[in-house]
Amino acid sequence: MELNDEIRISAPRDVVYRALNDPDVLRECIPGCEELIQHSPEHLEAKVVLKIGPVKARFSGEVTLDNSKAPDEFSLTGEGKGGAAGFAKGGADVRLSTEGEETVLSYSAKVTIGGKIAQLGSRLIAGTAKKLSAKFFDRFGEIVAEQHVG
Repeated sequence: MELNDEIRISAPRDVVYRALNDPDVLRECIPGCEELIQHSPEHLEAKVVLKIGPVKARFSGEVTLDNSKAPDEFSLTGEGKGGAAGFAKGGADVRLSTEGEETVLSYSAKVTIGGKIAQLGSRLIAGTAKKLSAKFFDRFGEIVAEQHVG
């Protein structure tokens, strides 16, 4: 499954980039996030509870960041295991560009799922993934704009 989108954030690119690397901001934005631990600047561990259709599961996972092209772009890869519910793994490329007073954040993500959740049907999973992504970026945009003004 692939997800692509872009959002506009009312803050300079460096502020947006710092927020994308702040575990406290990410913890608040990730739907269902119970815990987010930063082991190093490139390595995070998360525990997230998600409901996809009739399946509710707690996923534990690890995320690795590649900031070698920062602050213009960076990528991340990760894998989460949800026990009997299954697993998800994938990655995303994120690009930040400046347009006037705003930062445009565009991303392209690819996700592979397996196990019980994979049996729910691609339409339900894609719809849930888009909804979760929208929740994350809506909240992220709000927090960054508030921090920038505040």
